[in-house]
Amino acid sequence: MRHYYRLLTVLAILIIIPAAPVPAQSNNDEAAVWATVEQQWRAVKRGESKWVEDLLSADFVGWPKDSPAPRNKTSMRVWTEFSLRQGELLEYELYPQSIVVHGNMAVVHYLYTTANKPKGGDLVTRNGRYTDILVRADSGWKFVAWHGGDDD
Repeated sequence: MRHYYRLLTVLAILIIIPAAPVPAQSNNDEAAVWATVEQQWRAVKRGESKWVEDLLSADFVGWPKDSPAPRNKTSMRVWTEFSLRQGELLEYELYPQSIVVHGNMAVVHYLYTTANKPKGGDLVTRNGRYTDILVRADSGWKFVAWHGGDDD
């Protein structure tokens, strides 16, 4: 009988204490976030560097595994342009693992496979992973941070 009263007490507390509001998440937000990730990869495959200006927030700081320290937007612009001069991304495939949208912020975990052709070199195929953090802006979703790169 004591267990019955305990259960009633717990239920009464749960009913009386209002639950914290949960930010509305929509599949539309998840789709828009993933579209931004794909947009960045398509731009790299086309050999474009303008995506840095269009898709990175002004306060972006990302840490690719091949960098000794995090890179801001200016650094990403420099290294993106350098990388594009070194060879070509021939193909890629993305494997989304999870997307969490929490209000105006999103976290995306995904895996990838790439096929690159360095100038004067042989085809190189690699696998890797990224965690991207995006924020909602007036013009859509923007990257504010990321971490990842090729698997060792």
